[in-house]
Amino acid sequence: MLMRAVDRVARLRATEFARLDRTATAYLDYTGAALYPASLVRRDMRRLRTAVLGNPHADSGPSAASTAATDRARALTLEFAGADPAVYDVVFTANATGAIRILAEAFPFDRNSRLVLTADNHNSVNGLAWPARRAKSRVTLVPLAAELRGGDPSPMLVRAPGPSLFAFPAQSNFSGVRHPVEWIALARARGYRVLLDAASFAPGARLDLGAVPADFVALSYYKIFGYPTGIGALIARRDALAELRRRYFGGGTVDHVSMPHRYAQRKHGAAGFEDGTVSFLAMDAVCDGLRWMSRLGMDAVARHSASMTERLLEVLRGAGEAVDIYGPDGVIGRGGTVAFNVRRSGCIVPYEEVEAAARGLGVAIRGGCFCNPGAAAHALGLDPARTRACLRGNFSLTRFRECMDGRPVGALRASVGLATNESDIARLGELIARVSARHFFL
Repeated sequence: MLMRAVDRVARLRATEFARLDRTATAYLDYTGAALYPASLVRRDMRRLRTAVLGNPHADSGPSAASTAATDRARALTLEFAGADPAVYDVVFTANATGAIRILAEAFPFDRNSRLVLTADNHNSVNGLAWPARRAKSRVTLVPLAAELRGGDPSPMLVRAPGPSLFAFPAQSNFSGVRHPVEWIALARARGYRVLLDAASFAPGARLDLGAVPADFVALSYYKIFGYPTGIGALIARRDALAELRRRYFGGGTVDHVSMPHRYAQRKHGAAGFEDGTVSFLAMDAVCDGLRWMSRLGMDAVARHSASMTERLLEVLRGAGEAVDIYGPDGVIGRGGTVAFNVRRSGCIVPYEEVEAAARGLGVAIRGGCFCNPGAAAHALGLDPARTRACLRGNFSLTRFRECMDGRPVGALRASVGLATNESDIARLGELIARVSARHFFL
């Protein structure tokens, strides 16, 4: 059964993603965004041409249809995440960053609180440190160890008298490292709420909150199945959601407001955090995408991702001294995201030059620090004091690189997904060979 599912995933290239071969595109930026299956777009277009959907904050027939679609999307999201509806709720947001922003604005940090972050975090998570510090909370970083794996967080997870939070990515958006989900139970046992950033993890592996009961989980649907964009979710334990304290309320988050009496009755649960009107026209498309992933089977998706990641690592290792790989060079304990740099005559080629060559060859990869300065600094060996000094003043990449004495200040990232095949990865290998030999137009 699993092998038939794996074969079905492999055949998607021709049935759902034929545009890749028509446009001669080797797409290797799935951590940035998944590609949408053609069938999801066709289905949504048919529905939008025929359905009448209204603002869900009303009692009309079109409004009821939108409300029903939103309810289905919540239920299917919980099912996708292995979350018990009696324990968890879903707050729809613009994206994973919007989900994390809810915590930044509403987590009840105080001077007795602690915020513990891994050094490997997307800036959307790093941003939690600013409101925590304003509340006089103590902010602590868990350092990275060998192969960019997270160090032991136990010494940092000290019990605190105030409400405290531990935040880490299930999978690094920089290196693909999968951090131990066992950290969740450890932190919760010590009185911490836990935010799990699942934006990079959820597209290629099974998420099961029954087994790993994080308090908050952030994700974006477009990173999982490509369409629609502009919608994400905060999956939250109901008891954890009840502890959040918001300063702002918007339409849809209150039952009633009296300005003369300076009184507002806020809604309970997820509805109290969805400011304004949710993206109701996207809800049926979210349902379609989640059902599509369910039919594929996350085990088959994970098997394909692991196979393509192994091939990607083989090609990068096969380039020998022309490539530096950051993070694990094997598939154990990692997902389908690989960071690397290319060398020419022993020197690292600026990542922008490789990106330019990639565009010319129709290879889609990403360059930079990927909004993850902690993992990037560790991987590239950037001295903290020197980095701080070089970041002062007006920033430009050229000025920063010169100030850092020519050290690499960014990397390249290739990431695999449902439509990836060996031909895409071979084209990346060809790109590396040309760049390292300065043969861009062979």
